[in-house]
Amino acid sequence: MAAHRRTRQRSIGGNTARTAVTIALAGVATATAFDGVGHADPQLSPTQVKAKVDTLYKEAEVATEKYNGAEEKAKTAEKHLRTLRDEAARKEDRLNSAREALGSMAAAQYRSGGIDPAVQLALSDDPDRYLDGAAFAERVGTRQSAAVAGVRKQLREIEQLRGAAHVELTSLKARQAELKRQKKTITGKLEAARGLLARLSPAERTHYAEQGAEGGQQRASRSSTRGPAPATAAEAGTSGSTGTTAAPTSRAAEAVAFAYAKLGSPYVWGATGPNAFDCSGLTQAAYRSAGVSLPRTTYAQINAGQRVSRSELQPGDLVFFYSGISHVGIYVGDGQMIHAPNPSAPVRLAPIDQMPFAGATRVV
Repeated sequence: MAAHRRTRQRSIGGNTARTAVTIALAGVATATAFDGVGHADPQLSPTQVKAKVDTLYKEAEVATEKYNGAEEKAKTAEKHLRTLRDEAARKEDRLNSAREALGSMAAAQYRSGGIDPAVQLALSDDPDRYLDGAAFAERVGTRQSAAVAGVRKQLREIEQLRGAAHVELTSLKARQAELKRQKKTITGKLEAARGLLARLSPAERTHYAEQGAEGGQQRASRSSTRGPAPATAAEAGTSGSTGTTAAPTSRAAEAVAFAYAKLGSPYVWGATGPNAFDCSGLTQAAYRSAGVSLPRTTYAQINAGQRVSRSELQPGDLVFFYSGISHVGIYVGDGQMIHAPNPSAPVRLAPIDQMPFAGATRVV
């Protein structure tokens, strides 16, 4: 019996165990092929690698716009919180002055033989006790009654401000947590994209960067029939003209000229200039240079002006892409835009039919 048991143990520890390990390793390999692009199938073709990188960049850009939106809301919440705290501090200063005045009354009453209960209550360090007993104010003279009522009002206002500040602080913490989540998503996507691009040869990486995300050769060649666009700000001209099309307003022309001046600047997610940009950061900075304030995100920028159709586009219009409105560029004429594509490509000229068109807005 003992020998039989040992035989079964050898069987379990031998072929069966090896088989189990083999299946487990195969499962890990399969899982990483789907979930961890750093361990992707080594037989991926350059075209497949590029397609996966395009997808990762698009997902990262969606997360970037969510990050930008959360950051903007966090800044607003932080500013509002500071305002509430400053207002509370000012009211507390006024409250202290009012309490000092009541203290003077109390001193005078003490010298004359006693301190009125209402004044004692107003000078108390326990606001709840004061508010509960504020009816005592009716028992004192007109001057004291008004002073105590003023303190009571200020106490209530301060408590309201503190409550509002607590709500704003909670909102700020939620925004900061959202920022952290989106940053983790963005960095994860970009690291995965870098890992995939490292599998390409130097020539293939250069070709990918030249084409840009979603910029396959077929789409690029189709767009080339629209005619070349100027490659520099000087060629665009101070009037904002691009090719044969001129910007309709001086501010649009300034925004276009700014975009031309930034050609070649690196893409950095979350950046709004002056030397690096993400897509909505570039358009925001371009119009900021022209004295126009744009919202931070693509989702908000598309509603920041008058919607125009693709056939009505003029230089300076903002052009948006993908169904989720996750990418934006500034139209410069002749079917071309300037945009910040992704981390593998700098700010550049590109045809607007390089990506799925979602809409356009005329800012000024």
